Amino acid sequence: MAGGSQQPDVTQLLVSWGNGDQQALEQLIPLVYSELRRLADRYVRRERPGHTLQSTALVHEAWMKLIDQRNVHWQNRAHFFGVAAQMIRRILVDYARNRHAEKRGGHAFKLSLDDAIEMPKQRDLDLVALDDALDSLSKVDEQQCRIVELRFFAGLSIEETAEALRISPATVKRDWVVAKAWLYREMGGRVEP
Repeated sequence: MAGGSQQPDVTQLLVSWGNGDQQALEQLIPLVYSELRRLADRYVRRERPGHTLQSTALVHEAWMKLIDQRNVHWQNRAHFFGVAAQMIRRILVDYARNRHAEKRGGHAFKLSLDDAIEMPKQRDLDLVALDDALDSLSKVDEQQCRIVELRFFAGLSIEETAEALRISPATVKRDWVVAKAWLYREMGGRVEP
């Protein structure tokens, strides 16, 4: 890089922050916040027209929950974004449930699935139904549930998902196919496997 400046390693900053280094947190903020913003923008763009959830609010709420994690021993970037995926999932599902309750039986909040989880873009997915299906999947196979969560909510690649879960990419690929088929069946065929 020009001037000899190098971008700090996210993994090392996470470890340092986990060890109480507040300066590491200050260096970490712009690195992970921009990635969280990118993820939030992706979800908000897929919302129905006229939505009220803004990407800034989503990323801010996720960030506040992440920095409040005092007892987490961050292993690496993939681990951090895996936890972020869980928080984003909770925030989006809570939002969807609240919107659904406000409309008293109206249409649930929907997100269209994109190429990140290898399903057609033209299909819409009811986020509340996905959350319910993932809760059911976690009772059958926790690892498959985590794979879907990491791939869909954190946007991790096969390799990053494998790293976060400490399994092989081949296992991620196999479980990914099985999980998608299971979700297709569980959700009544509303998405293509």
